[in-house]
Amino acid sequence: MNFQAELPCQTNEHPLEFTYVFSYFIRPQGKFDPEDYALYVQPVASFNSVEQFWRTYLHLKRPSDVTDKVDFHMFKKGIKPVWEDAANCKGGKWILRLKKGLSSRIWENLLLAMIGEQFLVGEEICGAVCSIRNQEDIVSLWNRTSDNVGTTNRIRDTLRRVLNLPVNAVLEYKRHDDCLKYILSNATFSLFSLTYFD
Repeated sequence: MNFQAELPCQTNEHPLEFTYVFSYFIRPQGKFDPEDYALYVQPVASFNSVEQFWRTYLHLKRPSDVTDKVDFHMFKKGIKPVWEDAANCKGGKWILRLKKGLSSRIWENLLLAMIGEQFLVGEEICGAVCSIRNQEDIVSLWNRTSDNVGTTNRIRDTLRRVLNLPVNAVLEYKRHDDCLKYILSNATFSLFSLTYFD
């Protein structure tokens, strides 16, 4: 699919506060370095009105209809769906792990809450990811500032409400810098384990 840039918002359309970009990532065959993730992210379309959102969204596959390992993204224009992006590097994400078959409804409700500005935290929301995996699907909502507990808790509470989550649903918060440290420490361990001699 060729990338579709957003069109100017028509007078009869309902403009969004932000322009968003849909993109996806399919893990390449063979050996893959996670640091190359951004190279494989494929933008699909951008939009800046409710009508443009629906025109695009109706042509996309639903997460529950996909069997490959794929990440779907919807981020504000100018923000890449990677931890290292300037808008993301000091932030984190709320993570919801789902049984197979539940992700399409949750994903759609999350996207609608984002474009409808339901979170009431200004520019704090960066984007969302839906990761399709073999045993489960993972939906995450990314924000700019992990240090602001009041804001992250407000996002969590709104997420529970807009997704109509049961009381026992587990939402986990991960800071992006912790994820980066974990990957770097494992990479260092792997490097040193290769230099071990008998």
